[in-house]
Amino acid sequence: MQTDNRLLDDLARLAAGAAGTLQGLRGEIDNLVRQQLERLLAGMDLVSREEFEAVKAMAAAARAENERLAADLEALRRQVRPLDPPTGE
Repeated sequence: MQTDNRLLDDLARLAAGAAGTLQGLRGEIDNLVRQQLERLLAGMDLVSREEFEAVKAMAAAARAENERLAADLEALRRQVRPLDPPTGE
């Protein structure tokens, strides 16, 4: 009976040690994957969220300005049309 308890104790210690080792191994793998991913992303020359949002806002402002200028141009064309001499005469 004493031998069974000692064997079970040894197996329990072995299992606990293996679990701890696997947990540490998982942490190491996670760190390595994270480092590789960060290195890969750093080499891609990606823009930050702040830079993207700033350019997006600039593009929206430029689009609004372009639409305003197009409306102004159309209004000017309507004013000039009545002054154009008739063609074909």
